[in-house]
Amino acid sequence: MSKTIKLSGTKKGVINVTKIDEPYGAGSASVASIGISLVGNAGEPEWKVHIPLENIDEVIEALKELK
Repeated sequence: MSKTIKLSGTKKGVINVTKIDEPYGAGSASVASIGISLVGNAGEPEWKVHIPLENIDEVIEALKELK
């Protein structure tokens, strides 16, 4: 699963959200990888964070509270 979203306030920027299985080697837990590219290169973002899938619901709630 992968989704690319236009980054508000930029001309070419994107946010890319991808599920990565075993990101740190065999047996490691899947993560949501969120990358931001100001130049529109979703495959090589300037910033990236990996969030364990077990934390997704809490992160979504925290983001909703910010809004």
